[in-house]
Formats: sequence, structure tokens, C-alpha cells
Amino acid sequence: MRIAVIADTHGHLPQQVAEAIRAADEIWHLGDFTDPLMVAAVRRLGPPFHGVVGNCDYDIDLPEKLLLERGGRSFLLIHIPPLRLEGADFLLHGHTHVPRDEQIGITRVLNPGTVGKPNHGAPCSYAWLEIDESGRVDWRVVPVTR
Repeated sequence: MRIAVIADTHGHLPQQVAEAIRAADEIWHLGDFTDPLMVAAVRRLGPPFHGVVGNCDYDIDLPEKLLLERGGRSFLLIHIPPLRLEGADFLLHGHTHVPRDEQIGITRVLNPGTVGKPNHGAPCSYAWLEIDESGRVDWRVVPVTR
């Protein structure tokens, strides 16, 4: 399974990113759409969509966190990373606009960066999360050129 993971679009989804993630089996958005029209635009790309709201999202009907299971592994989607991890195999978050791949205890913490608003010197980016039949997970951050 190949999942496109995006976050912090802030009303902007570059055409090259939209075209690339259309090929995903699923799209996960980790919050800060900033506009309900952005939710609709991501949904229209085609693959099944799962998302959470961010701290800049108003009038968007999505949960604050979402627990998904894929390949026998648990994935917690949330916008702002919690101070305490909740026991999922993977925690995926946005908010910082900076890519992350860090093992904390039993949880691997991942952030794809931002496709809409670079911050702290990190370029715009998104990520591919690939899960094989055995539950092995591969995470790859893709820089976005402007």
C-alpha cells in the first residue's frame, strides 16, 4: 500500500504535488487546510482520503485525531504532536512545517513537512508511506521545488 502524506497546505496545493499524489492508494492530510475548499480539492484527487483538523482550521468537519490500521500496524494522525505518545506504532503529525522521522520508545514519529508554507529553513515537502504485506513500513520525504 502506498499512502501520500501531506500537511499544512495552508490553502496551497502545488500542481506537481497534486499530480504525484493522485497515484496513491490513499491520501492522509495532517491538518491546517485553512480553507474548506482545500479539503474538497484534496478529496477530488481520487484516492480514499483521511484527514484531521489543524489549529488553523475552522468550519472543517474532520476529527482532531484519527487512529488507522494498515498492514497490521497502528497509525495515529494528529496535527499538533502530543506531549505523551498514545501507544500507536506510528504517530503522524504536522504543525511544525519541518519533516521528522524519530523513534520515541515504541512509537515512530513522522512529519511530512509542509506543502504550502515553508518554515525554519526546511523546504516545502510531502511524504510517501509504503506498507508491505508483512507490515514493513518505508517513509520517504519528497522535497517540492517551486
